[in-house]
Amino acid sequence: MAKRASSSAGSKTRNSTKAAPAENDPKKEVKKAVKRKQEPDEVVPVKSKKPSKEIPESEDSAKSVKNGEDKKLSTTGDFIEKIIQKRAAVCESVAKFKFNKKRVRVITDMEEFSLSSNGVLYWMSRDQRVQDNWAFLYAQRLALKLEAPLHVCFCLVPTFLEATIRQFGFMMKGLAEVEKECRDLNIPFHLLLRVASTSVPNFVKENNIGGIVTDFSPLRTPLKWLDDLKKALPKDVPLCQVDAHNLVPCWVASPKLEYAARTIRTKIHNQLEGFLTDFPPLVQHPHPPDKMPSVTDWKAADEFLKVDRTVQEVSWAKPGSIHGLRMLEDFCENRLKNFATHRNDPNKKALSNLSPWLHFGQISAQRCILTVKQYQGRHKDSVNAFIEETVIRRELADNFCFYNENYDSIKGTYDWAQKTLEAHRGDKRQYLYSRKDLELAKTHDNLWNAAQIQMVTEGKMHGFLRMYWAKKILEWTKSPEEALVEAIYLNDRYNLDGRDPNGFVGCMWSVCGVHDQGWMERPVFGKIRYMNYEGCKRKFDVIAFCTRYRKLKA
Repeated sequence: MAKRASSSAGSKTRNSTKAAPAENDPKKEVKKAVKRKQEPDEVVPVKSKKPSKEIPESEDSAKSVKNGEDKKLSTTGDFIEKIIQKRAAVCESVAKFKFNKKRVRVITDMEEFSLSSNGVLYWMSRDQRVQDNWAFLYAQRLALKLEAPLHVCFCLVPTFLEATIRQFGFMMKGLAEVEKECRDLNIPFHLLLRVASTSVPNFVKENNIGGIVTDFSPLRTPLKWLDDLKKALPKDVPLCQVDAHNLVPCWVASPKLEYAARTIRTKIHNQLEGFLTDFPPLVQHPHPPDKMPSVTDWKAADEFLKVDRTVQEVSWAKPGSIHGLRMLEDFCENRLKNFATHRNDPNKKALSNLSPWLHFGQISAQRCILTVKQYQGRHKDSVNAFIEETVIRRELADNFCFYNENYDSIKGTYDWAQKTLEAHRGDKRQYLYSRKDLELAKTHDNLWNAAQIQMVTEGKMHGFLRMYWAKKILEWTKSPEEALVEAIYLNDRYNLDGRDPNGFVGCMWSVCGVHDQGWMERPVFGKIRYMNYEGCKRKFDVIAFCTRYRKLKA
């Protein structure tokens, strides 16, 4: 996998594996294995000896993206249908789209498709959707140029970190929607059991696959899956990765670990124009396989899982891209207006509530931004605040996890934070709670208990309260290390959007000052930012929130 070089704050930097070069660099697409009724200047990505000539976006499409931020979606007609129309207005397919090759990096030494190959495989992992998916689009682009079938696989593992049936159920129902949409587009979907390094090489051999495209995650387990697959693949099969989760690809936004939002914000905004385009459609594939596989037995897949089934699925968040887009519509029409002023008030309806769908990649953050920007004229402050959270803060979290192998450890924080936590390690704690006490919301703090109940019952805790919640765990456990472990455990076990860079960074910010600065020194916290009950009372009606969730627990 990528080599690592030392960096500050007890972390290690991950150098990109053959990061895809600039648009005019000749090393940018996998060499075409064989010309099949293509124009003379067409090549098969990822690498070619000469820069490929691209068909530009339509003028109308470019104008719509440029001017869209001042135009609200029409209140007539269907929200999702209008998004479909927007894709169609860009171009008829990704084959005629000016694809930004900076989104792609080559993982293997091999960069050429086999002359005798009979298909392209998209190994779907983090981004579990069909449309608005740069990785899927890139895979179809390859397959169209080769005039070959396009396959999609998802590798299901029986367990993943602290995920329960709550998270696995949400994911698998979303994947069932992906399968149906794929089949409608002449694209076979394959649910492969076990990790990619075990299941994908056999699939490649059996189906004569000429190359693999996958999406991007900065977390160590998916990175290990990627590295293991690289080692297990035949040497003549290329593997490339597309960052379909971030607006600006993680390795392009910054080549190093960033200190805080202020150090990455300008870097992202300076590059955003080249990446914040609308999406072309993923279209019905004109080169179907010889035989479409049977529909996935999702009941058998469920039986394959070895997860805790006591944490029940939730009813408010319906899985799948369609429901994710409907939540986006509801946010834009009903809550976006309150986002700038009331997003820190748990009693107000101001949040997007999109994090479950964003976490599982069932909707695209880029689609969310393109849509929300159309309300700029009506809710400028809210739109800007949403962009800050959804682009800058999310992509800062990916940067932290990608370039810092200790992203979930005290070792991964800054020197000043490690020193101040060490200096106050022996401070007396007025309250000490076990994991079971915390899990069952049995503390002396009614606000903390209410936040915990919200997370356990709904699978999502209000964003402002997550900070307060995690900081109190630091105050009520024996050590910073224990606090971080318990915060991550509870977050990952109950939140639909747990096991995510945002979750790890949120816990690291709360417990050990990542992306923050030193504050006035206090017992236990040292110079880590402090939050307390009285401060929350000044921000919102604490009693009203507590009453609501006390009743829910009862």
